[in-house]
Amino acid sequence: YYTAGAVETFAKDWNAGIIRIAMGAEGNGSYLEDPGGNSDRVVTLIDAAIANGLYVIVDWHSHRAEKDVDVAVSFFKALAEAYGDTPNLIYEIYNEPLDTTDWAKTIKPYANTVISAIREIDPDNLIIVGTPSWAQRVDVAADNPLTGHSNILYALHFYAATHKDELRRKADYAIKTGLPLIISEWGTVTYNGDGYMDEKSTREWMAFAKKHHLTHLNWAVSDKNETASMLRPKANPNGGWTTEDLTPSGRLARDIIRDW
Repeated sequence: YYTAGAVETFAKDWNAGIIRIAMGAEGNGSYLEDPGGNSDRVVTLIDAAIANGLYVIVDWHSHRAEKDVDVAVSFFKALAEAYGDTPNLIYEIYNEPLDTTDWAKTIKPYANTVISAIREIDPDNLIIVGTPSWAQRVDVAADNPLTGHSNILYALHFYAATHKDELRRKADYAIKTGLPLIISEWGTVTYNGDGYMDEKSTREWMAFAKKHHLTHLNWAVSDKNETASMLRPKANPNGGWTTEDLTPSGRLARDIIRDW
């Protein structure tokens, strides 16, 4: 679904204002193994987002990004050179650090290195930093935020059937300290992407996002056989989907986004 047609469908049928390009940065088939083919996919979606007037997040989709900091720096510098002069582009430099990854000792130094490299080229586009424990411990980041950089956002991720009031309390605390958040990934289901869909909890999270004016992006644009996927198997890669092409999660996400 890394196609211009899919992006156009989100812009024109879903009334989306933003898309997120998940650029796999660890494991089989990722950027580490195939930088050329994966870069082509990213470029296709960025160009389509710009053509449709959308913001576009390029997400370095890794749980261990600090292990390949030089590769991340090279990737984001090339991205900044190519698109740093358009306000559409948003950099997400670390998707979801693990629960064992230390904020102060590991994530912050990584973030400072990658942000500094981007800022040498692009002085002002938004940059999203992942927070500990799969982008849930925004309270830890709030107590020790990055300094010396501007236009920085901090990632908050939730899966509605798993994460509820306890995580919202952490987010509330971060917001009250002045930490700028973005919900760069959320699902209607359990944290593993394949549990039951919890519409009640999803609606509670959407009320929270609306109350605090938080941008949010639903996971996932996929026809994988799991409940988090928006699309049923074999839905057209080029978009133009009907409601019959959407999973229950996809229909709920579309309703939310269209009415936002």
